Amino acid sequence: MREKIKLRMGLDRYDRHLPFFDGTARAPDGIDLSVDQIGQSSTLRDGRDRHARMVEGVYDVAEFSMSSYLIARAQGLPLTAIPIFPRRLFSASQMWVHPDSDLWTPRDLVGKKVALSSFQTTLSLLAKGDLKFHYDVPWEDIHWLTTSPEVIDVAMKPGVKVDFIGNRQRLGEALEAGEIDAFFLPHPPKSVSTGKTRARRLFKDTRAQELAYFKAHGDYPIMHVVAIREEIAARHPWLPMALHTMFEDARRMAREYYEDPNYSMLAWGRLDVEEEADLFGRDPWENGFARNRANVARFIDYSHDQGLIPAPYAPETLFHKATLET
Repeated sequence: MREKIKLRMGLDRYDRHLPFFDGTARAPDGIDLSVDQIGQSSTLRDGRDRHARMVEGVYDVAEFSMSSYLIARAQGLPLTAIPIFPRRLFSASQMWVHPDSDLWTPRDLVGKKVALSSFQTTLSLLAKGDLKFHYDVPWEDIHWLTTSPEVIDVAMKPGVKVDFIGNRQRLGEALEAGEIDAFFLPHPPKSVSTGKTRARRLFKDTRAQELAYFKAHGDYPIMHVVAIREEIAARHPWLPMALHTMFEDARRMAREYYEDPNYSMLAWGRLDVEEEADLFGRDPWENGFARNRANVARFIDYSHDQGLIPAPYAPETLFHKATLET
């Protein structure tokens, strides 16, 4: 009989993770699993978010920043991962400017002040990389302002202008006052989401931009990976694949929710599911190493270009060897 392993896991409550919280996703035999609901930017009483707590060894398994994971591996931190990618975003719809501005294309951002979360946050990494390699706008020609501390210490690339300003929730007011020209965030500050301050997306037709991106690159960009403490994976080599299967089972259950046209509060939720399937032509959320190798490789190239890792490396080195055939 296998030794019973106690695992503490940190996840956000996305639809694909609901089976972990309602008990329908059952832990494999031999695993005593406890799951904490904690958002990517949520801080607990001690002020540390989920990513920082994973680095510090508080969690055994956690949904973890793809960008910070690349840095962690380059710096030799004791983490490994499985090719499960529970959070994904396109960069175009996360680029925000003032409605009255004359900023409508990435080229218009050259020389401007653009706020981010941290410099290494995965959305920040993706957006800067997409500016340079998808839109042909060097990210180095923009003045970056960060609002959150770096999860893992990094040295900035020489010549890059980066200043820490903090106070993320004030970015709506800063945009209206002309203190910044844009911000790249997946979660706009509350003043923007409530309409107290105004902001619009950079592109006139964001969906068209993102669909064109998908057709050009063939994937939906990764934001998060599932990381495991290396020592646990080494001691129990069957565990990474067992967790991979559990996450895939949970995702299958979550997709079945949408067979009910009234599962979502969105009136046309089921129609949107069908339209998305037609537009993408395949499941953009598909996990596994082979399907996502090019996606991961692009992030490695972006990270190296931005000075976050000293040299590019093979995507295979990022994942536990038992999961490379997925």
